[in-house]
This record gives sequence, structure tokens and C-alpha cells, in this order.
Amino acid sequence: MSVRVAVYVHIRAARPRGSWDGTTLELWVPEPPLDGAANRAVVRAVAAWAGVRRSAVVLVAGATARHKVVVVDGISSLPPPDTPR
Repeated sequence: MSVRVAVYVHIRAARPRGSWDGTTLELWVPEPPLDGAANRAVVRAVAAWAGVRRSAVVLVAGATARHKVVVVDGISSLPPPDTPR
């Protein structure tokens, strides 16, 4: 199975982190948007978040935008939203 995930990316962040609200995965990545570095960081972060290999994550929309859509293979459902802090 595969699942589509909406991702919003903050580039050039001081440190990498993520937040999931049940609808959108918000990621902070330190890489700049040069030569696809930020997109590669997004794929790595989504793979780690979903617990799958990087090759199971495919960027399908938004390669040059902050709003992206990725498809994650190998999972059938998304995790519950993060608990508020």
C-alpha cells in the first residue's frame, strides 16, 4: 500500500525537526534549496518519520515549492497527530 502525505517545508532551519498535525507534516530542514539538497533532506526526513527506506518515498508534487506532496510506499495508514506540548 501507499499513502500520500502533504508536507510543508521550512528551509535553512537552525536544526532539523518535524511536526505532524494529522493532515500536514511540517518539516524544518537545515539544507538550502540548491541543487535539490532540501528535497533530498525532505525525503530522508519523511522516510525516518514513516519508518521506511528512503527509496519508498517519492516526491510527486512541489519540487520547487514549500508545499509538497510525497507518496510513501510500504505503509497503509498514517500515524496519529503529535501531542501538543
